[in-house]
This record gives sequence, C-alpha cells and structure tokens, in this order.
Amino acid sequence: MSTDFEDFEKHRHELRVHCYRMLGSYDDAEDMVQETFLRAWRRRDDFEGRSSLRAWLYRIATNACIDDVRRPQRVLPYQLEPASFPATALPPREDLPWLQPFPDVLLDRAEEPDAQVVRRETIELAFLVAIQQLPPRQRAVLIFRDVLGWPARDTADATDLTVAAVNSALQRARPVLRDHLPPHRSEWSATPSSADEQALLRKYVAAWEAGDPDALVALMHEDVRITMPPYPFWFEGLAAARRSLAPDLNPTYRGHWRFLPTTVNHQPTLAAYLKPPGTPTHTPFGLDIFRVEQGRIAEITAYETTNFSLYNLPDYLASA
Repeated sequence: MSTDFEDFEKHRHELRVHCYRMLGSYDDAEDMVQETFLRAWRRRDDFEGRSSLRAWLYRIATNACIDDVRRPQRVLPYQLEPASFPATALPPREDLPWLQPFPDVLLDRAEEPDAQVVRRETIELAFLVAIQQLPPRQRAVLIFRDVLGWPARDTADATDLTVAAVNSALQRARPVLRDHLPPHRSEWSATPSSADEQALLRKYVAAWEAGDPDALVALMHEDVRITMPPYPFWFEGLAAARRSLAPDLNPTYRGHWRFLPTTVNHQPTLAAYLKPPGTPTHTPFGLDIFRVEQGRIAEITAYETTNFSLYNLPDYLASA
C-alpha cells in the first residue's frame, strides 16, 4: 500500500503529544516525531494496510521513544557538582531535569484517537512526572490502555508484546503511577483551568506587586513544592517557599516583574516578564505553572524560557 509524507503529516500533532507523554520533554517529542516520520518513510513499502496508518505510526513512534529513553546521554542538560548546591536543594526522586511544558496552542490541535481533546489529567506536569517513573514499555502500555483507550490486542501490536504481557504490564504500572501522583488528584484534574484558579492567580500577582511574601505564602498549602527544571533545586513547605520567592520581590535584586495569565499543559500559568535595571522593556523570563488543590497552590513549576512565541505570548511588554 503506497503512502506519502502528507499521509504522515496528518498525524503530527497527536504523535507529538504521544511522544511528549513518553518522554516528558517537548523538544525530545519534536525530535521523535521527525524520527518517526524518517523511519516510516524508509519502511513505507513494508506497510501492508493490515492495521491503520495511524496505528502503524504510533508503533514506530513508541519504539523510537523507547530507544531514546535508553540512550545514556539523555540524563542532564547541565553540569553541576553536588558540592555546588546545598544538600537541602537536592532533587527528589521524581525530579526530571529534562521536563518541559507543552504549549496549549498545540494541544488544541491534537485530536487523539477516540477523543476530541487532550484531557487535562493526562497532560498535566504531575502526570508527566509520575508516568516517567515507569519502565518505558510499561509506560507505553499504560498510555495506550488508560489514556488512549486502545484494546489490549492493539496495544500488544503497538508495543511488540503479547496480550498477556500487556495485561501484566498494566497491572504492574497502575499502582506505581498511583503512588507517584498527588494524593488528592481527582479533586483538581478533571476540568479545564477554572475561574477560581484564575482568581487565585490574580491574588498571587497582587501579592507579588505589593512585595508581600507573607501574602504569597498565605495562598499556598503547608506542603507546597516549588521546582525549577532543569535545575536541581526544589523547595518544600511554606518557609522554604517564602525563602525562595522573597529575593525576587525586591526590584534591586533582578529588576521589575510583570505577569500575563495563560495556560500551559492545560494548567493555570503565569508568563513572567522581567525588566532589569536600566532596560526599557519587560522581556520573557519564564513560565510559572501552578497546580491548585482545594483552592490553594499545591505546586509551582518554574520553567525558564525566552521563547514565548511558542506559547502564543508577546515577545515583550512595554513599560507601564
């Protein structure tokens, strides 16, 4: 059965989401989609139409991701000796230095099999971190069965396993995933970013603009956690959160901040713009991605990036 590149291209967006779930990195997911198309093009004469083209591409993409996970150089994008940061800042076991957010503007284009939208609970950073704790083939099985809703037979074909091995892998994967997800996940992950979450972010911005660290931590849970991938720094609890945020409230430290509310990974997010002393405009600095639980901030993932165009955000903000 003949295929051409345009046939592959129709599936780019959903394959990118699939590779992102497998790898936890947007850049790596982009690379793996290209690798998938390259492998598929080289093997296009082998496609006999016994499965759909979509299923065939998912199989190739899954194997490409498994190969990528196993490569040794995929560990750290930076070099830091343990002595260069305090022991209390060592990352937890769930730390993923390669973790990257996924632009909502691209999620909205990805119509997955049997779904019109990418469900929030399967794309949030907490899910991405938790699923990375699984061995790569178990990870693939769980994605196909519990996220995409594929039958066991189709999952077996996509992962080069038997149906019995798929069922066994799924049985082992589910409890591991539950152990690494936040305890009250069902209370915050089932719906899109809500009006209450956006109101909470407005209070956060107001406290920041007032330079009030006590007002900031008053919006947080006692066990709040702040992480900063790819850096191996994490802060847990109100005292640590206050200590990590307080310096930036002083404009003499880095400059003046402004924030734009948005969503990334279907989570409430603040795009942070910084105006260093002596500069005329606020320019992109990073994304603060929030997990909100029971009306308070449970986690902030602070991700540094200056490529705001990827997230459909302006390249600068004029000074007020």
